[in-house]
Amino acid sequence: MFNKILIANRGEIACRVIKTARKMGIKTVAVYSDADRNALHVSMADEAYHIGPPPANQSYIVIDKIMEAIKATGAEAVHPGYGFLSENAKFAEALAAAGVAFIGPPKGAIEKMGDKITSKKIAQDANVSTVPGHMGLIEDAEEAVKISNEIGYPVMIKASAGGGGKGMRIAWDDDGAREGFQSSKNEAANSFGDDRIFIEKFVTQPRHIEIQVLCDTHGNGIYLGERECSIQRRQQKVIEEAPSPFLDEATRKAMGEQSVALAKAVDYASAGTVEFIVDGDRNFYFLEMNTRLQVEHPVTELITGVDLVEQMIRVAYGEKLSMAQDDVTLTGWAMESRLYAEDPYRGFLPSIGRLTTYRPPMEVAAGPLVTNGKWQGDAATGTHAVRNDTGVYDGGEISMYYDPMIAKLCTWAPTRSEAIEEMRVALDSFEVEGIGHNIPFLSAVYDHEKFTSGNMTTAFIEEEFPDGFDGVDLPTETLNVIGAAAVAMYRVCEIRRAKISGRMDNHERKVGEDWVVTLDDHALNAHVSADKQGATVAIDGAEYRVESEWTPGQPLAKLTVNGAPLVMKVAQISAGFNVRYRGAEMKVRVRTPRQAELAKLMPVKLPPDTSKMLLCPMPGLIVKLDVKVGDEVQDGQALCTVEAMKMENILRAEKKAVVTKINAAAGDSLSVDDVIMEFE
Repeated sequence: MFNKILIANRGEIACRVIKTARKMGIKTVAVYSDADRNALHVSMADEAYHIGPPPANQSYIVIDKIMEAIKATGAEAVHPGYGFLSENAKFAEALAAAGVAFIGPPKGAIEKMGDKITSKKIAQDANVSTVPGHMGLIEDAEEAVKISNEIGYPVMIKASAGGGGKGMRIAWDDDGAREGFQSSKNEAANSFGDDRIFIEKFVTQPRHIEIQVLCDTHGNGIYLGERECSIQRRQQKVIEEAPSPFLDEATRKAMGEQSVALAKAVDYASAGTVEFIVDGDRNFYFLEMNTRLQVEHPVTELITGVDLVEQMIRVAYGEKLSMAQDDVTLTGWAMESRLYAEDPYRGFLPSIGRLTTYRPPMEVAAGPLVTNGKWQGDAATGTHAVRNDTGVYDGGEISMYYDPMIAKLCTWAPTRSEAIEEMRVALDSFEVEGIGHNIPFLSAVYDHEKFTSGNMTTAFIEEEFPDGFDGVDLPTETLNVIGAAAVAMYRVCEIRRAKISGRMDNHERKVGEDWVVTLDDHALNAHVSADKQGATVAIDGAEYRVESEWTPGQPLAKLTVNGAPLVMKVAQISAGFNVRYRGAEMKVRVRTPRQAELAKLMPVKLPPDTSKMLLCPMPGLIVKLDVKVGDEVQDGQALCTVEAMKMENILRAEKKAVVTKINAAAGDSLSVDDVIMEFE
């Protein structure tokens, strides 16, 4: 076996590879840019090597710098993770020339299947049904418009060497095709060093389902079930699960066998993924093959018990697969949530800065034991698992230079409904402060009826959140439960304050029993009866028994209300708490009846008028300005482009106006709410 491997990547995937290598007794080398000098993957590895400035095109995707690191550290093999150089045939060729093993597929397979255009041609030659599209290279925006009209709108404009949602745009008309072509081309060049673009028909009601394959260099190949990846935003997967709630066994088998046949046709060896769109009648169409490890691989590992990174390493070393297709068993259900550094209340725009608090839920590895892909034990015993793949830490920085992913939170349970409930609790227990994040949105999805029923498509977010995400309106009974918990918690705070001030002598209670609790604009009258074990809170004729060991100052409140568990993220404020629960964030005020009367008389502070300003919605770099002072702009007109975390964001006019002042120039780095331009 290899003695030392280098991970040519960063963040959570680098940490993930290091964990398996450590388990196998293999030493690891991390590479890092200036921005990642203090990153988690650097501290986890046995060695670390500096490779350049923060931009990926000056560090992580510069082949010569990675080769220099290999030579300096004596690494025998390289795991590329995903993104960056993972599907770069020139990188695989350079490694082979240097006698270094590539923990991935052969160069030929990368060239044939890693390139989206070539892979579609191969699939067509193999009589695999593919989505209609133009497989040739496209020279300019006008050619893109012509091709789009021939295919018929809507169309998907995609980077040939792309992945992870980068370099992808949907165009619904000629203007969208022009803009999408240029933005996709720019993102592709910045993210992959390859700006080739192709166009295909955009299927409006698909499900995105992919098959995990695993092949060795001895001609053996298997598939390890499927992953449902239909919950997507801007073509970027947000939630994945395995297996799919939509497939039947016959379709799963057909897709799996076709995927393995396609892999064998290009002499594939390593882990790889064949992606399909599946219609409502379970007809499936080949999209592309990702010749690398997928971001969502943990859910496959959780239902099969197969460590895909370990298998990749063993295949690269020349070993045969230790299992056959009949050995693969899918047990239970797994969910994966991608936690992103983005603000769901600002259109999911990237958020950067310091993680002032980062406390993920405790990981649990309580599922049945697995040997060579076979589960040992009874999956119906009620066991569960919680897994968090991450590359950040409490106090660390989220950089503007890389992907905004914070972590991949996964849960496993014997059934889909149980796995969803485990995820709900895990999300409620996840503490992230200092930056914007999408935990509230993820929680909202897991409570949505269309998701829990399994009746979703890739249009789920677009259809269910057409105007963006503004939080969740919790049902009245849930508000009552939260209100009761808040009253009981506030009473604990009041008793503590009374003891500190000396207002409680000989345990004589000075804290009242009647309270008014206000959850944003929802007011409740509450009466509290307390004892040593907890408190009973009466609200609207119903009683809520609240028990907890929560103490003031703890940011996570774990309680039981009428015997049911309740986990809330809380922060103390004047006369109450900021509460986050199941996608809802609210101010919960607990006041005496007299205080509540007086609070109604307080004036409401109005926000400043920014209607005549264009504010930067995220920390980022001004790529270009599309207007100048004196220009009259129309509703929807592009004003400027801001780049953050490898994504270009076009800011548009909300109404007709005249530009009176421009405060920024191309190349400027701006913070959130910096004024870019002003109007009259």
